[in-house]
Amino acid sequence: MNEEIRALEPKILWNKFADLNAVPRPSKKEERVIEFMKKFGNDLNLETLEDSVGNVVIKKPATPGMEDRRPIVLQSHLDMVHQKNNDTDFDFETSGIDMYVDGDWVRAKGTTLGADNGLGVASMMAILESDEIAHPAIEALFTIDEETGMTGAKGLDEDILKGDILLNLDTEEDDEIGIGCAGGVDITALRDYEEEDTPQDTVAYTIKVKGLNGGHSGMDIIKGLANANKIMARLLYHAHNNFEMQIGSIEGGGLRNAIPRESEALVVVNKENTESFNTEILKLKQDIKTEFAALEPTLDVVISEAEAPGKVMKREDQKDVVLAMTAAHNGVYRMSPDIEDLVEASNNIASVKVGEGKVKINCLTRSSVESSKDALANSLKAAFELANFEVKLSGEYPGWAPNPNSDILQVVDKLYEEMHNEKADVAACHAGLECGIIGNHYPKMDMISFGPTIRGAHSPDERASVSSAQKYWKFLLEVLKNTPKK
Repeated sequence: MNEEIRALEPKILWNKFADLNAVPRPSKKEERVIEFMKKFGNDLNLETLEDSVGNVVIKKPATPGMEDRRPIVLQSHLDMVHQKNNDTDFDFETSGIDMYVDGDWVRAKGTTLGADNGLGVASMMAILESDEIAHPAIEALFTIDEETGMTGAKGLDEDILKGDILLNLDTEEDDEIGIGCAGGVDITALRDYEEEDTPQDTVAYTIKVKGLNGGHSGMDIIKGLANANKIMARLLYHAHNNFEMQIGSIEGGGLRNAIPRESEALVVVNKENTESFNTEILKLKQDIKTEFAALEPTLDVVISEAEAPGKVMKREDQKDVVLAMTAAHNGVYRMSPDIEDLVEASNNIASVKVGEGKVKINCLTRSSVESSKDALANSLKAAFELANFEVKLSGEYPGWAPNPNSDILQVVDKLYEEMHNEKADVAACHAGLECGIIGNHYPKMDMISFGPTIRGAHSPDERASVSSAQKYWKFLLEVLKNTPKK
């Protein structure tokens, strides 16, 4: 029950998180949370603004004695990734998140938790509401639609903020200070295909890939986790080449920034080949399970007889589609030669949908270097165009170039070491933070990012550490006390 969340320390933080998580807020559908946040600011009698795209800014004057400090922009995004387990009955557009405590972790029942970036939003709400927290003048920037295109940051009004230091609260390791991030571009491959009546001498099968971890397609891509769409591509490639298989439909993955956990295909196979089809696919399943045993212990491929579709894809078109799915790069493309253990460029084949004569494949390509982002995007574009797809690039956003000489970085880095007797991990990340885009609007703004430890973001296994939230909260309050003077 969410009441046990409200009893956690610091109560001021967890209560605001519980309040926020009672409001439905999936990406692209933030109307209710925008109104919730505007009411919150107005009820506190603080200057509350909504810009032209729906971002909310709440301004609070400096507390007594802090008027000589440089004004701070606190920033987090209002939307959350909406992912759930297949057996979970939940409507993200009408229901709040059902949370529970599991030892040191706060989790949700069968869905994403929304700690990404809800704990950052809750932190800002707690600071705005409190009469006891010392801070300089604050502009709390609550952006929309970070998870599905960063359109809030892209459309941010360029005269709504006056602060010159930005604290982004969207990092997911409590010992990390973020000073850079990857940019990205959405790649959509589209094509039509010819259908034909399902042959009479066939048996229909459903192939299901399931039980994968999933995760954040930026932060988790370095782990080498399985992508359900790429596993399905392996199975279909083998079946296409050996068993006169024809595809009725495919449905795999979903959100662009989530590693696909499940994929399902409906296929038909010539009756003469059914025994060898089952034997060979099950053998390939075992090979795949062995490859991923250490990373994906619950990975499974299930084959079952099904009702035959009325139409299937012609094999000439099917060859193109299967080859494109197999050839398209997924995972790490290049590691950074300059920063140890940082992924420079990667791609996530996020969703595949085939049916009724149409194919749609969505990818999210990321890179901290514009030239390698372009190279990877062109590589994917070439693979799809060779298979007669139309390829569209959209939603491009810039990376955030590290500034090791940042004034606020010097303050925060020193403060972390003093408080914890160890150095913070000052690093760039492979996720897409809004800092790069906001920096385009406000090029003189000094920026860093930090936050509490969150695991499994963008999947139903998302969880937030209670002890880390306590550590982060104390650190955030000390950062506010020690911001540079004007």
